[in-house]
Amino acid sequence: MTAPGRRSSTFTRLLRHGFTDPSAAGRLLESPELAELRTDPVLLDALGATADPDLALLSLVRLVEAQPEDERRTLIDTLLAAKPLRDRLLGVIGASEALADHLARHPRDWQALVRYEHADLHPGVEDFERGLAEADDPVALRVAYRRCLLSIAARDVCGTTGVAQTAAELADLATATLRAALAIASADAPEDAAACRLAVVAMGKCGGHELNYVSDVDVIFVAAPADHAAGADETKAMQAAGRLAAHMMRICSDTNVEGTIWPVDANLRPEGRNGPLVRTLSSHLAYYQRWAKTWEFQALLKARPVAGDSELGEEYVATIAPLVWQAAERDNFVPDVQRMRRRVVDNIPAAELDRELKLGPGGLRDVEFAVQLLQLVHGRSDPSLRSGSTLQALQALAEGGYIGRADATRFDEAYRFLRAMEHHIQLYRLRRTHLVPDDEAGLRRLGRSLGLRTDPVASLNQAWRKHAAAVRRLHEKLFYRPLLDAVAQLAPGEIRLSPDAARERLVALGYVDPAAALRHLEALASGVSRKAAIQRTLLPVLLGWFADSADPDAGLLGFRKVSDALGKTPWYLRLLRDEGAAAENLARVLSAGRLAPDLLLRAPEAVALLGDPKGLEPRDHAQLEQEILAAVGRADDAEQAVATARGVRRRELFRTAAADLIGSYGTEGPALDGEAHPAQEPPGHVGSEEPADPGDLVDLVGGAVSDLTAATLAGTLRAVVRAGWGDELPTRFAIIGMGRFGGHELGYGSDADVLFVHEPREGVDEREAAEAASRVVSEMSRLLQIPSGDPPLLIDADLRPEGRNGPLVRTLKSYEAYYRRWSRVWESHALLRAEPVAGDADLGRRFVDLIDPLRYPVEGLGDDAVREIRRLKARMEAERLPRGADPTLHAKLGRGGLSDVEWTVQLFQLQHAWAEPGLRTTRTREALAAACAARLIPAEDAQILDEAWVLATRVRNAVMLVRGRAGDTFPSHTRELAAVGRYLGYEPGTVGSMIDAYRRVTRRARGVVEERFYGAVS
Repeated sequence: MTAPGRRSSTFTRLLRHGFTDPSAAGRLLESPELAELRTDPVLLDALGATADPDLALLSLVRLVEAQPEDERRTLIDTLLAAKPLRDRLLGVIGASEALADHLARHPRDWQALVRYEHADLHPGVEDFERGLAEADDPVALRVAYRRCLLSIAARDVCGTTGVAQTAAELADLATATLRAALAIASADAPEDAAACRLAVVAMGKCGGHELNYVSDVDVIFVAAPADHAAGADETKAMQAAGRLAAHMMRICSDTNVEGTIWPVDANLRPEGRNGPLVRTLSSHLAYYQRWAKTWEFQALLKARPVAGDSELGEEYVATIAPLVWQAAERDNFVPDVQRMRRRVVDNIPAAELDRELKLGPGGLRDVEFAVQLLQLVHGRSDPSLRSGSTLQALQALAEGGYIGRADATRFDEAYRFLRAMEHHIQLYRLRRTHLVPDDEAGLRRLGRSLGLRTDPVASLNQAWRKHAAAVRRLHEKLFYRPLLDAVAQLAPGEIRLSPDAARERLVALGYVDPAAALRHLEALASGVSRKAAIQRTLLPVLLGWFADSADPDAGLLGFRKVSDALGKTPWYLRLLRDEGAAAENLARVLSAGRLAPDLLLRAPEAVALLGDPKGLEPRDHAQLEQEILAAVGRADDAEQAVATARGVRRRELFRTAAADLIGSYGTEGPALDGEAHPAQEPPGHVGSEEPADPGDLVDLVGGAVSDLTAATLAGTLRAVVRAGWGDELPTRFAIIGMGRFGGHELGYGSDADVLFVHEPREGVDEREAAEAASRVVSEMSRLLQIPSGDPPLLIDADLRPEGRNGPLVRTLKSYEAYYRRWSRVWESHALLRAEPVAGDADLGRRFVDLIDPLRYPVEGLGDDAVREIRRLKARMEAERLPRGADPTLHAKLGRGGLSDVEWTVQLFQLQHAWAEPGLRTTRTREALAAACAARLIPAEDAQILDEAWVLATRVRNAVMLVRGRAGDTFPSHTRELAAVGRYLGYEPGTVGSMIDAYRRVTRRARGVVEERFYGAVS
């Protein structure tokens, strides 16, 4: 029995050598199988150098146990005498449980690790083919494959080869395996093999010569009849090739007693899973010329013939290559690639996002996407960039000046580290995974396998976070920073992006005028001032946000104008640099259309609103009115007072428009520099904010603009009264909001529909009061339309009694007399939206008391009145729709548009509001919800009408935001239409889907209108 002191000494030694279960390790060392080895003084050192000493020791015992009697002596002697074998063998079985299992099942395969000659350091396809040569069935192929894999893993874990070489060897082994599998399939079906020429083209990582230990091997199959003579039966040849290809895939992918090799995936072929497995070259070409999407050309970057008919494979690559290098000329090329990347991230389960090494933000895919994007843009004119290998392409991009050398070096280091992590994660159990372990033992083994021996878990997490943060930061800058270097003064020896290459890149980003864009960049970023240095930090990310819009040119131009206006202020650049949200919000606002930038450029200091977390929240009516009335009180005259009020209106319109745009687009969220702070943010964290609910945005805009208009009118009224009469007008005066104004549903370009009512004060002559009221209305209209840098506010009083033929302003008694004697049903209809908005509050309330019996008639409307309402609506549809307008796309008067929904809701109000208090509201959506609650309309129909009304309202808002002037139909200009699409949530290149969706939504709404408005509704 071992003495207590000896046991303690062994226990301590095992701990010091990295064993986590020294007791179990001690027992294994005492096992008979290791009797001759345990006295070897360097055994513990060799075990302690492995990724998992416990696993290495256990696997060694299993391997020795599995040896036949005549082989055990040979293994032990070799382990004792040959350090290279000892390191390689223990290194493999200490890093890979799966390969240790393989050696236990095939105990003689350890001899594959004995040879250690120079030729073994760089094996190629031919070497692996020799290793697989004797495999004539799927089981033997799997055994031979893992025997070859042993030598690759040994060189990897011992550090003899680096990440790139290991990945290349794995790709070469895959090539040899595909050839062997095709040979087995051909031997099983010689008639099929004789009937066709079949080429296997590797894609993805196999095609790029950078394969993982366990990865889908992506392939495309190209076939032709074996007989070149005319009249050869192509159909039969394709059928034979399809059977052969499918058999080859099963040989590699199926699971048998020796498991599987890896899945062979042909889903990158034309039409994916829905397309034929095998095509002729002409069929491939026809598809790529007509139907292929951008991502398919991106995938073809790595196409490489690997098996079968090499001549046909080379012909395929030569034929397709010109199309690949023209892909960057496609519309929406960069947004397509970026959208594909976002889709990948969005599909990662939330629980796995912070462990996803490949697909998550800051992961391998970010590096690969960035490099491939640059290859496609610049590879058209520079053949040196046409490499399937990510690292080789990265080096070529740096050498050509397409990216900065320092950025390329950091990207290279990060990519190699992340790939090494991926390799060793997969090597452990030879399973296809990209998830970093979440258990202590797995993290410890992974860290040690990467050479992190002191506190491997903490060291691994620190290194991983550092490299992931670098990738996230550089992924943003890699594409855009060289554009700045192209116009800046570089250090001696630095290579800059050529002017042609810079223009090429800007065009790919969607800039229509790349020359002007370069001038703007030069103006912003050149020089040695602190201002220019900060701009060089900001612009790479801002350029990405501009490129994500429908009009990058406008975004960059607007940014230059704002920077020119505010560049000398101490807070502007600091705000953008230190508040990531402010920079992104500004980029979104400047590139989304004309209205918001125009409002901003008239008072650029409003940029400060974009950095305040609450800066985009609309101010309520009381706050606005208080500010405007205070400003009016300080003004010297009426014109100055109203100019001040209009300035407040402009600022608040910008606040509302910015909130609307940012809410519609959503934000990416991370800090401007993309830095992930280890204590706060794990790799893969996404600080994204989804776009706001469309209905909420419509309510926000309608309420904010209506409140702002009411406050502006109140201030203007105060200014006019003070200038003409001092503190008190000789008549009480109230302004009644009508239409969308009264309904709190104004859009950016809406006029203010109003009625004016007055009531002479005691002792004031009625004529004097009427003249005073008329002067007020006339002066208010004049002041609000004086040409200036602020948008005018147009007052429309056409809904007054007698319309344009009637007086602009009446006394309350005159309204009462008119409505009692002459009121028609359309006026009751119009009064549904009447609400006091400014002036004498008591007079406004009495006006509402006067009109309530008219708009909410007891027992509802009679049959004649309902027919009149319907007749008026039908007449409006026939006469007021502009000539040539598409009735399916006119947001106000078209099929299922605003008018359809509003008249339907208002008919419910006219008929039922007397009995249903919830219907007594001026707001369309509130009234619709009340009608649904009162069971006047089914919930499904109410939802259809609400969706159509919200969509049509957003289209009108979008047109105003994009064009800077009001409109009721979709723009015809391509860029403007795309900008409307982005506002409505459609990705670039999908405006057709937007139009189809609008027609679909409004067609359904029209169906409800036909039934509920024109039908027999009581």
